[in-house]
Amino acid sequence: MSTNIIVINEDFKKRTAIKGVLFDMDGVVLDTEKLYTRFWQEAAQYYGYPMTKEQALGMRSLNRGVGEAKLKSYFGESVDYEQVRNKRMELMDAFIKREGVERKPGIVELLDYLDANGIKRAIATSSPLERTQLYLMQVGLIDRFDALISGYMVEKGKPEPDIYLYAASQLGLKPNECVVLEDSPTGILAAHRAGCIPVMVPDQDEPDEETKKLLYGVADSLFFVKELL
Repeated sequence: MSTNIIVINEDFKKRTAIKGVLFDMDGVVLDTEKLYTRFWQEAAQYYGYPMTKEQALGMRSLNRGVGEAKLKSYFGESVDYEQVRNKRMELMDAFIKREGVERKPGIVELLDYLDANGIKRAIATSSPLERTQLYLMQVGLIDRFDALISGYMVEKGKPEPDIYLYAASQLGLKPNECVVLEDSPTGILAAHRAGCIPVMVPDQDEPDEETKKLLYGVADSLFFVKELL
């Protein structure tokens, strides 16, 4: 097996045949996670909060309640989560309007492999559906997925399992028939809680020891995911 992938828990493959792949969008399908990191920092700084890169990474993929609690743990109860979040969105939207978004390397090749092998696929992202559709349209991938699932469609966002349970159901599959591709510990925890097969494709950082305990494997990039399938 390639040195570009690491299988951590072989038992996942013994459960059932893999019939679906559920993709996180930012940092997995699109090279946008770095923008969230950048603009969380810039938005916080705008309001006088010196957010570090590590703190910005900690804000990834969190639902509103968990995200607000995280931000307050950084800067105290007086910080206005909605204000900082809205500024982050404003700055990031302006940047993307100027510069556009980019696909992650290997996504087209992986989707072609899924087509050839009859494997279903869905996007399962914390981003709003309209934003998801816009970004995927910009990079020519809007028609490559069987379903587009937004965190706004479910009661609780990541790290709760709702989005992956719903995404699997929309493909007509059981959670344990679905590999989840994620780049953040929060997303991996959501996939694990849903009973899916979690695979990390690192983007901003590598999995920590706690995250490794939840993984089937790690792939250096999307080019190598098919080896885990």
